[in-house]
Amino acid sequence: MSTKTPTEADILRPIQNTSKKYFLLFGAASLAFAIFLVGWLYQLQQGMIVTGLSDWGSGGGVTWGLYIGAFIWWVGIAHGGIILSAAVRLLGMDRYMPVARLAEMLTLAGLSAAGFYIIVHMGRPDRMVTSIVGHYYITVNNSPLVWDVTVITAYFVLTATYLGLTLRYDITRLRDQLPDMFEPVYKMMTIGYSEKEDEVIERMVWWVALAIIIMAPLLLHGGVIPWLFALLPTYPSWFGGIQGPQFLTIALTSAISGVIIVSYAFRRAYDWDHIITDDIFRGLLLWLGFFCLLFLWLQLQQLTTGNFFPPVDAQPSSASKLSHPMYVVPMLMVFGVLAFIFATVLRPSLFTKARAIGAGVLVLIATLVEKTYFVLSGLWYPTFSIYEATPGDYFPSWIELSSILGTIGMVTLFFLVLAKLVPVVELHAIEHLRGDHGHGHDEPTDSASEQEVKA
Repeated sequence: MSTKTPTEADILRPIQNTSKKYFLLFGAASLAFAIFLVGWLYQLQQGMIVTGLSDWGSGGGVTWGLYIGAFIWWVGIAHGGIILSAAVRLLGMDRYMPVARLAEMLTLAGLSAAGFYIIVHMGRPDRMVTSIVGHYYITVNNSPLVWDVTVITAYFVLTATYLGLTLRYDITRLRDQLPDMFEPVYKMMTIGYSEKEDEVIERMVWWVALAIIIMAPLLLHGGVIPWLFALLPTYPSWFGGIQGPQFLTIALTSAISGVIIVSYAFRRAYDWDHIITDDIFRGLLLWLGFFCLLFLWLQLQQLTTGNFFPPVDAQPSSASKLSHPMYVVPMLMVFGVLAFIFATVLRPSLFTKARAIGAGVLVLIATLVEKTYFVLSGLWYPTFSIYEATPGDYFPSWIELSSILGTIGMVTLFFLVLAKLVPVVELHAIEHLRGDHGHGHDEPTDSASEQEVKA
């Protein structure tokens, strides 16, 4: 384990140093995003018929598919990310301070990807103006879909405010070492700043964190989004009060997996072994195991009540889970991750960072596939099936499949650009790791200067 003392120079490394690998990753992410944009433009030209989606009726099929499954997946990643960051402040989980800002950034990136899916799935982007914005005062009272857009926008603003408040402290103290080309951005972010506001900002951020923790299970992935499905009794696969807790556990498992992967990427790229330590990965892995356990437990509740003696209309959808690979395989993947995490508790030598990354990737794949199947099964097995005795077929088109690659590229670009603009590790985290008392306003930020002062 590294014994180096973290310095301001460490967290400035992503801003000041640009390697060939950075440009290669930027190019690959841009290409992935561009492929999806080309597919989307083709969809705009030809219509939704180029996707694997179908209208209800004699043609069978489903009207919602991978687009909505991926939308739920990205919102879950975003939702869990801000919960992790808020918990660090509210519950004193200082162990995770080095990855708290990465979790906040993952929230903004995930919400951006989720919001993009809403526009893509509408078929015609102008409907965002004509159907939602133009008639918002009417639709907000009657449409769960508009509730969805509202809470996603509110969470984006709340998270951006939360991140912006904490960045003021860092930018002010590190300004001399930040790129001059972004001077207008830094001036805007620190407008009116004085050291007297630090204590006020800390209290404000604490209250914002509290609001996030309270609102999370009530509004976003524990409330409004599952309500889109849970309030429709004619779709037995969706209907029921368990959807809120189920969505919440999926959000937290996928978010922790995402934080593990992003944290490891920055640790490896910038030699941050002494900042994002093995202890952080062990802790995140244990939390991942806890939420995987809750996820599987709630799935067991649905399987038991849906298959033991279900209502007539719920029986087909419940029985399909026991045989459909889009449900069985993700459950086995999550169970395998849980078994591995449990084994690392009994035998710590089994833990490696590579295995932790593997566990995170498996959980992300599993939650994406499970959420997509959840969307499909509700449409395959409605209470009133007047056209066909068996569900219609659905397989995502290349445009839909490219959307996954494209939004991952979009999120990657988000991190690559933001890492060149502001520190992705909070200055307070470095001060905490060094054992500083107070903020050290008058201390030199350069590590060599510190040694000279001490000498």
